[in-house]
Amino acid sequence: MPPTPQHDISAPTIVIGAGPHGLAAAALLRRSGIPAVILERSDRVGASWAQRYDHLRLHTTPGTSSLPGLSVPRQAGPWVSRDDYVRYLEGYVAHHRLAVRVTTPVQRIERAEPGSGAQWLVHTPDDPVAAGAVVVATGRCHTPTVPGWPGRSTFTGTLLHSAHYRSPAPYCGRDVLVVGAGNSGTEIAGSLAGAGAGRVRIAVRTPPNILPRSSARWHAVGRLTEVLPLAWRDRTSLLTQRLAVPDLTSRGLPRPRTGLYTRNAREGVNPVLDHGFVDAVRSGRIEPVAAVRAFDGPDVVLADGTLLRPDTVIAATGYRPHLHDLVGPLGVLDEDGHPLAVGAQTHPDAPRLYFAGYTNPLTGVLRQAGIEARAIAHALRRETARAPLPAPRVGDRTADTLHRGHAPS
Repeated sequence: MPPTPQHDISAPTIVIGAGPHGLAAAALLRRSGIPAVILERSDRVGASWAQRYDHLRLHTTPGTSSLPGLSVPRQAGPWVSRDDYVRYLEGYVAHHRLAVRVTTPVQRIERAEPGSGAQWLVHTPDDPVAAGAVVVATGRCHTPTVPGWPGRSTFTGTLLHSAHYRSPAPYCGRDVLVVGAGNSGTEIAGSLAGAGAGRVRIAVRTPPNILPRSSARWHAVGRLTEVLPLAWRDRTSLLTQRLAVPDLTSRGLPRPRTGLYTRNAREGVNPVLDHGFVDAVRSGRIEPVAAVRAFDGPDVVLADGTLLRPDTVIAATGYRPHLHDLVGPLGVLDEDGHPLAVGAQTHPDAPRLYFAGYTNPLTGVLRQAGIEARAIAHALRRETARAPLPAPRVGDRTADTLHRGHAPS
């Protein structure tokens, strides 16, 4: 049964977001004896995963995609589907008996008044929630971003972000331009090419680092080589790509000049794991083209001056965390809107305010969820040993009332 909405909430710790990072944090806090309540803006657990395209599969194996305390079921296979992972997240909530409050968006977090017995006030559309600690886990992929291309608003074709793409079926026989050659862009382009789109092109600004998806060894290599110099790792990765991936320069996709480790460190970009994209480019079913510069009525203007006239443009151009409304006035964000401190680290001016899920390590984002959750639980347990977390009241309900049997099953 779905979680029961309940609006007068009081708990020592509030976790914002019921995705993998929020669930892992709540589970390990609970294991540490620190009760936590998860506030989720949508009407279900794992909503951001459930809303992605139908053919999405994880890039990590079940062993590195599992959250602490529960393994991904073996029957999900070596590359877990979107729907199987959403079911796993729902099962994770039931297994750990987590308290989740759905349809409870958080509008902003502010410091509680001194002497109030709380560290933070978490504002929802109903009463503010007093908390001794807050874990923000709304994720780095919170809000889709589309570049401000000149003429974009007057484009007479269809323009959508990849967040709103679901399946290739509506594009059968259509001319489609995918913008962005990351994992989402290459997977979407490959799916369109294999499902009967009339023509598929992919606009590439920077040639991606491409690796085979044949095994999980790439994430293992990332873990094993973390202590080595960046330049050495880059040279090794570029050599690996030369040996494992054919040269697509003649097809319009030159080899990358920057190693995948440097790109990850500078831009937070991970390599593309090949789902058949390379073969589709080699066979001409996907045509790489230059980056998009502007729109002009029905046309798309590329950086090299080429004009295209696609029926549909799918912008696989990334996301932003969109944390300014939530915590902007607290001084805990950098100029790009990312947290200045993540994981178990907190900003000096914001004690007991944690951010989980705002990095993109080569060792795997889902593996990182467990690492950050353990670190946060350990840090907060240390903090509570020095100064116990308060359990303030909101309305007529206490934390004990809140925690009685409202997890989904």
